[in-house]
Amino acid sequence: MVVTDVKLAIIYYSATGTLHKMAQRLREAAEKVGAEVRLRQVAELAPPEAIASNAAWSQHFDTTKDEPRATADDVVWADAVLLGTPTRYGNVASQLKQFIDTLGPQWAQGLLANKAYAGFTASMTEHGGQESTLLALYNTIYHFGGVVVAPGYTDPLKFADGNPYGVSHVTGGSNDAPLTDVQYAALDHLARRVVTIGGKLRG
Repeated sequence: MVVTDVKLAIIYYSATGTLHKMAQRLREAAEKVGAEVRLRQVAELAPPEAIASNAAWSQHFDTTKDEPRATADDVVWADAVLLGTPTRYGNVASQLKQFIDTLGPQWAQGLLANKAYAGFTASMTEHGGQESTLLALYNTIYHFGGVVVAPGYTDPLKFADGNPYGVSHVTGGSNDAPLTDVQYAALDHLARRVVTIGGKLRG
């Protein structure tokens, strides 16, 4: 199925690269069904000494420092929005939350409403707050007047990854477990679903 002319914004925060890889896969899947995609990472807020204390964090920061950063226009422009954040104590990372908190003027004008939204996340442990992070993220979408397009169990593949709220990945104790075919299939399904429903909402 090809859905043409749907505009998808993928806006995320990634410290060590896992969310970055997930976002890239979402972009590929959305483009395959005909969406126009803006892939945008939000600005880093952590102090340099914190970033330097973690080799993977420092490397990812250096690798992506010249990539385009998210702006309010990216959300306004989009018919559908995918938001990605690592879980921080079962909640949204402050970097993504700070970006969301700057969208007050657009919210006040109703420019964030009537779009399809969904989320993706990762944590080091299997019960590390993935579901609560996505649910916390969706509290914001309700205030936007957006439409939460969770994947649910709309495809049998969701029984493999097991997260009806979005897509999530367990990075493991060393924080470097690679994405598998299970996560890739779930990400592809989420991208297709959000693009399709975003197109229907746009009319």
